[in-house]
Amino acid sequence: MELANLGRLDEAIAEYRALIAADANYSAAYYHGGRALESAGKIDEARAMYQDGIAATRRNGDAHTLGELQAALDLLG
Repeated sequence: MELANLGRLDEAIAEYRALIAADANYSAAYYHGGRALESAGKIDEARAMYQDGIAATRRNGDAHTLGELQAALDLLG
């Protein structure tokens, strides 16, 4: 999150993708990764990350993050 806050979006996105590769059920990485992708103007990639995150939250029962991911996806339209 610090990298994204510093505007180092490409680095932040790479870190979120690495976290997801290490643990595909780490729900928060999908949300924050999607937000970083949105900030970088990569809307289609953000949409895909949110969708993948929704699948992950359903696997691991993380209802809170599921709601956040769904809301973020809905805002993209």
